[in-house]
Amino acid sequence: MSITATELKQNLSKYLLLSAKEDIYITKQGKVIAKLTNPYQNRVDTAKSLFGILQENVNELEEKAERLSVK
Repeated sequence: MSITATELKQNLSKYLLLSAKEDIYITKQGKVIAKLTNPYQNRVDTAKSLFGILQENVNELEEKAERLSVK
């Protein structure tokens, strides 16, 4: 999303909340001057990519024992 510096000034709290979900590019006189972003976005994307990998009937203790066992 791209917004003007004036728009950012007028609606800062709105754009702070939106920046948790997407990058906000701030422009002045038609040129990008800054980017408002979530510093944890890479972590969020990684976590989202892991949802649904494990089967529903997984026993955590058995899985841990299996990972730690020497094969």
